[in-house]
Amino acid sequence: MSSATPRTSSTPRIELKTLGHRIRHHRLARDLTLDELGEAVGVAGSQLSLIENGKREPKLTLLQAIAEATSTTVTDLISAEPPNRRAALEIELERAQHSYSFLQLGIPPIKVTKGLTDDAIETVLGLHAELQRRDREANATPEEARRANTELRIRMRDRNNYLPDIEKLAEEQLAAAGHSRGALTHRTVSLMAQQLGFELVYVGDLPSSTRSITDLENGRIYLPPASIPGGHGLRSMALQAMAHRLLGHQPPTSYADFLQQRLEINYYAACCLIPKTAGVAFLQEAKKDRNLAVEDFRDAFGVTHEAASMRMTNLMTEHLDMRLHFLRVGSEGQIERVYSNDGLPLPEDVTGAVEGQIVCRKFSARTAFERQNRTTEHYQYTDTPAGTFWSATQTGSSDSGAFSITVGVPFDDARFWRGRETQKRSHSTCPDENCCRRPSPEVLARWSGKAWPSARVHTHIFSPLPRGNFPGVAESDVFEFLERHDG
Repeated sequence: MSSATPRTSSTPRIELKTLGHRIRHHRLARDLTLDELGEAVGVAGSQLSLIENGKREPKLTLLQAIAEATSTTVTDLISAEPPNRRAALEIELERAQHSYSFLQLGIPPIKVTKGLTDDAIETVLGLHAELQRRDREANATPEEARRANTELRIRMRDRNNYLPDIEKLAEEQLAAAGHSRGALTHRTVSLMAQQLGFELVYVGDLPSSTRSITDLENGRIYLPPASIPGGHGLRSMALQAMAHRLLGHQPPTSYADFLQQRLEINYYAACCLIPKTAGVAFLQEAKKDRNLAVEDFRDAFGVTHEAASMRMTNLMTEHLDMRLHFLRVGSEGQIERVYSNDGLPLPEDVTGAVEGQIVCRKFSARTAFERQNRTTEHYQYTDTPAGTFWSATQTGSSDSGAFSITVGVPFDDARFWRGRETQKRSHSTCPDENCCRRPSPEVLARWSGKAWPSARVHTHIFSPLPRGNFPGVAESDVFEFLERHDG
């Protein structure tokens, strides 16, 4: 098997372009026209023109004849170095105009003529360089995405996960729709949309990559069918779509901008489903009674367990002076969502990212999966190098598998929560790998060198993030959908 590296389809074209420039350079240096050189080497001038423009590859015998007629060598002619600055610019422009970044624009390339100045070519090359830079930025790697997500998480932790301007906006919109207490109804959400000039339309053919589509021209917000069990997600999706307009969002310019917008629309939806005034009053009363519980908060406002847990992270530090942590953990121990301002020791990679890391086996987020009865919350105290934490964990399942939702606080604040009397206690020394990542000395001695597992490769870690103004969404799907529903 040959070990030679295969060349791309564009490489021979670029090499022929360089060869053509070098032939032209030596022909002009000898003050020869195409026809004169052609007569000297035995071919038509039109054939030489094709060679000089990189459109035809000459035979070796012809190259030898050209080299002799121009007083140079074949080695000199086939050198990979452009003969002068102008040739280098033209070759670089040729390469740029055959790049995928340019070809996908669907616009014709610039034809290089004698009248096109070097400065003009350099300007065009500068535009190509910026085009490719933006492509590289949009085509973010998983590492870049983790960095952007980590920076956003740290900013929100410093703000106690609290955005007062969005809190105020949500309460104003709710008041305008006549909502004052209790769970937010679908009818009220529809009224809120009407106030913004939109109609909610439920359809069964949304592109799979979208949660909703807003038709700005016709004033419609398209959502999945209303028959989704529970319907909690439909209210949230409608509110998120409205939030883009209320918050004045423009198409995101980077992945970090995309994440910031997603956070803001999720925050707005949470503020509407559990309004600050009512939510804080409920939590303050429960704290006074020493009966804080996610399930009560969830049921009072008709939201999911996860939504109630996340909303607690928005309100409890700012209004109840209580620090806490939230974890959504997959069945294999991977952290899927996280918020913490109470010092809970969490695993992180070299970029500081926590999402995707494996949480300690001793945490209730993992031990809850071991219970036979998962219908009620699992309470646990966990001793860690950073102190003792109390937590309440509820397990659930989705299309992607089982998961757990955990809300916890430092030991001193456990006295305000239902379930504080639990006798369940564990001891974690993570990130020390002896805690739960290394086998016991006896097991290690028994099996070391006697096993060879075949690892499951998670191919998504090699993939770039989806490109486009809205990462992961194909504009062609969106526009074809709008065409189907127009009018």
